[in-house]
Amino acid sequence: MVRPTTVLVVDGANVVGARPDGWWKDRAGAATRLHEQLLVADVPQEKVVLVLEGGAKAGVRPGRDAHVTTVHAAKVGDDKIVEEARRAVEAGHRVTVCTADRILQGRALHAGAETVSPSWLLDLL
Repeated sequence: MVRPTTVLVVDGANVVGARPDGWWKDRAGAATRLHEQLLVADVPQEKVVLVLEGGAKAGVRPGRDAHVTTVHAAKVGDDKIVEEARRAVEAGHRVTVCTADRILQGRALHAGAETVSPSWLLDLL
């Protein structure tokens, strides 16, 4: 039996927004910095899915870099996060969604994922 892969789905807007570092002046730059940090971070999950929306999408191209896959939400970021979490759960992976959004946390739990707060992730970056 193959051991399930662990996947961390990151609500990019929510994690970036958890740090009052002027991100709102340069959403693309903030997304780039988060992506770069995720590439070198020592997170317990084997794969990371970074979901970006709006202006942040200009900071990181969609696709895979090492263990980090960046996904651009066409419309609502929360819907894309739930879609990515559900897809990974249905594939048999253990999934954790990183967000402080309570409604999104509930949707992620309903999809079969666990949730963690942005502060948990920021402590690892």
